[in-house]
Amino acid sequence: MDIEVLMRASSDAELVCELYKQFDENSRLNRSPAAKVEFITTTRYIGKYLKPGNKLLDIGAGAGEYSLHYANEGYSVTAVELADANIKAFEAKIEPKHDLRLIQGNALDLSMLDDESFDVVLVFGPLYHLSNKADRAKCICEAKRVCKPDGTILFAFISHDFIFVTELANHGSYFMTGDYDHDTMRLHDFPFVFATVPECRDMLTSQGIRILHEVAADGVSELMADKINAMDAESYSQYLRYHAKCCEKPELLGMTNHLLFVGKKQ
Repeated sequence: MDIEVLMRASSDAELVCELYKQFDENSRLNRSPAAKVEFITTTRYIGKYLKPGNKLLDIGAGAGEYSLHYANEGYSVTAVELADANIKAFEAKIEPKHDLRLIQGNALDLSMLDDESFDVVLVFGPLYHLSNKADRAKCICEAKRVCKPDGTILFAFISHDFIFVTELANHGSYFMTGDYDHDTMRLHDFPFVFATVPECRDMLTSQGIRILHEVAADGVSELMADKINAMDAESYSQYLRYHAKCCEKPELLGMTNHLLFVGKKQ
């Protein structure tokens, strides 16, 4: 990753576009069994609330992994994505059979979408790309505005505390050379914005979200990727059962690269 290029970005929006020129979002969720754990877990929670005939909005849709999954299942999907590279990858996978509208736009301004028009809203990227607290609040409020009164909103975050461990697995000298405040043990929010579990909780409840589930979306899957990827089908299935059993346990919640919060409008 060319950090110098990213540091020249003059806004969060420009940073996102530059980041995804370098970062392959198109394969992130499907490149290996370990990588698929986040997608499998997240769709399991979406499936608790998405019903036949529902309309789904995917804000920060990336290369379309979730949007296309549900479009393939026959749902009406609207996707909003900012980065040019992701839009290009997404467009290449849309088929005539899909009831799917792809909009290049910003999560801070969904004015092209009507109030209370979606049953399920996904916010799976914007909150870890918005460096300003007021912008994160605005993003949550926009997601609330377009969600139906009885709808469900799902939010993704990058878990602050576990990043230290996954970085250590890749860089043995991380605790001496890593990009964090060595006194406060706080990561620098670049190129992503990181949040602890209590910070995620406060971010949502302060904007009128009633939390239903707090989930360690991928758990230790990145940390243990080599072993997970070497599993046979039966072992992998059993690992997924273990992960599903543990992913909402409070004592394990922060042990994940990605957090998933499921909520309703208050």
